[in-house]
Amino acid sequence: MAPQANDLQKYNPSIIFRTLATLCIACIQTVGTRSVLNTPSSVLNLPTIPDKVTPMLPETLQLSDENLSLLQDNENDPETKAGLFQGDMALNDEVYNYWRVGLRWDVFPEKLWKNRTVPYVISPLYDTESYITIYKAISTINFMTCVKFVPWDGKAKDYLLIWPIKYPAGCWSYVGRYGGPQIVSLEPPDINSDNCIGSEGRPMHELLHALGLFHEQSRSDRDKFVKINLDNIIPAFKNNFNKQSLKNTTYKFEYDYDSIMHYGPYFFSADKSKPTITPKHAASRLGQRKMLSKTDCLKVNDLYGCLGKSPLYRRKYYTLCNYLGL
Repeated sequence: MAPQANDLQKYNPSIIFRTLATLCIACIQTVGTRSVLNTPSSVLNLPTIPDKVTPMLPETLQLSDENLSLLQDNENDPETKAGLFQGDMALNDEVYNYWRVGLRWDVFPEKLWKNRTVPYVISPLYDTESYITIYKAISTINFMTCVKFVPWDGKAKDYLLIWPIKYPAGCWSYVGRYGGPQIVSLEPPDINSDNCIGSEGRPMHELLHALGLFHEQSRSDRDKFVKINLDNIIPAFKNNFNKQSLKNTTYKFEYDYDSIMHYGPYFFSADKSKPTITPKHAASRLGQRKMLSKTDCLKVNDLYGCLGKSPLYRRKYYTLCNYLGL
């Protein structure tokens, strides 16, 4: 008997691909998590990480203790709590002068992770559930891009320390590779909030900063797509909504409302009932923290030269991004 239309839908190639890819990620995450959890932390000679650290911040963006205290309210997004550049990015004055969607590798080639490889350590201070959530975020990026996060072998000079820093608390990261041990701070859940580890989304957001991506809404062309409601922003934090200089900016990809790197609608809001940023065109969400969007995935692959290789290699990552990205 000939197959019916409904039967054929069951074998839609895109559905089959997405299902198999999701299963692959799940298998990698399960096997990888078991191996990581079974590795004793005492094997690695970790540097001493203090509860209080002082991330890099451009001189012109230093905040008073009074203004920082405004961000500690539980209603504020955990990506704003640290009081860094645009909330969660640590960078020096030199990099600040060239900020854009991705670091300018022609200006700062040393900020690119060598051989597309990012060694990392997940703090043993996290409980098992948080540890697994972070590892799932890492596994997802590894599967969707040619950048590979690998457990630190104790020898590599440059590596990420994924750590629950107590001050400044919240979710934050350096932008690009700075050299030596480099912190990605992810505040664990508490009785009031999931903070940075309620799902894999926020860890992926901070890890993309570490790879060199900036926030989507800071693009120089953003005014065509979103409206910034300056009257609703806490006055001390209006500079977090500045745009990049068009002079130093080029874009290969369209503006992405779905980007995991986009601000949420109430970031730095003086009145939590009033948004600080609203879309000008129909958009299902702003500031989602569920999964890399198609464009996020393509940006990472493009920044690290994954789309300029052989046609087969290029097609592989375009396919992964288009089928698995939001």
